[in-house]
Amino acid sequence: MTVRIKDIAKKVNRSITTVSRALNGYDDVNPETAQLILQTAREMGYSPNTLAQRLQKQSTDTIGLVVPTFSPRFSDPYFSELLAGIGNKAAEVGYDLLVSTRAPGPQEKEVYEKLVKGGRVDGFIIVRTRTRDPRIQFLLERNYPFTVFGRSENLEKYSYVDEDGYFGMKLVAEHLVDLGHKRIAFITPDLEFAFARERLRGLQDGLQERGLSLDGNLIKVGDLTQKSGYECCMDLLKIPEPPTAIVACNDLMAFGAISAAQDSGLEVGKDISITGFDGIPMGEYFHPPLTTVNQPVYKIGGMVCEMLVNIIKGKISEPEHILMKPSLIIRQSTGQLKEEANL
Repeated sequence: MTVRIKDIAKKVNRSITTVSRALNGYDDVNPETAQLILQTAREMGYSPNTLAQRLQKQSTDTIGLVVPTFSPRFSDPYFSELLAGIGNKAAEVGYDLLVSTRAPGPQEKEVYEKLVKGGRVDGFIIVRTRTRDPRIQFLLERNYPFTVFGRSENLEKYSYVDEDGYFGMKLVAEHLVDLGHKRIAFITPDLEFAFARERLRGLQDGLQERGLSLDGNLIKVGDLTQKSGYECCMDLLKIPEPPTAIVACNDLMAFGAISAAQDSGLEVGKDISITGFDGIPMGEYFHPPLTTVNQPVYKIGGMVCEMLVNIIKGKISEPEHILMKPSLIIRQSTGQLKEEANL
């Protein structure tokens, strides 16, 4: 049987208003009376009607996350790490997390419009930004709270946390050139993704600083999945002068590239070098273990969540910008160029 406030009021012989204010922590209730009410509520098994409370204060205590995923199955370990970081921080600060998945495009924006119109969330976390991001523009126009993992246009108008992908890819370029590689390929998602452009630019500039250039014929476009990494690598290995090293824009594509190289009879780390980006945990246990640019996705998830809650609660008056410096984790998927090793 559900215990209501009026049942507690009857039990302690106090008004419903007094009981309600005591249960909600108001300090205008006599301390002895408040203690009596709280003790009685516990003994009677009272549980507050959270939905009614939320309606009363016109908030949902819910954060929205629309995951832009190409795969019909939610299997990207990057998003698993991110979700864990966001979800755990949300729970810690008393918020729920509403998650929806859509392929990037019109259907994705429709979800934002539906959730905003229905007032179902207090704010959004945006991930995998585009160079001109309609989600950001939509929320800015409606003055709806949001934070971003990544960057796009109008940087000064919103709060974000991002990893410096440009810097990370310069580290990759330096590492591969030091190993003797000159013919280096890049596999990437659509360059409409802002992070993909930054990572490409970092690789290009890193190679240029070492007196090399990135051959346009060695840039292959996939969709961030392991399958597309496999297909891109196979295409690269079929050309007359295949690359000696492949730089993948994320770890999942790097895993696919490693499988393709192995299926083609190559020993990864000796015959060809392959790198990733993200530092997801399974990279350490892949065969061979993956050289990758590490970004603490779990930690960043918690950071953007906490930032959003502070915006919702009015604790942040001006946009906050956090740009983190990544590190390169060198493992066995990269090695000395064979010709160099034999000198």
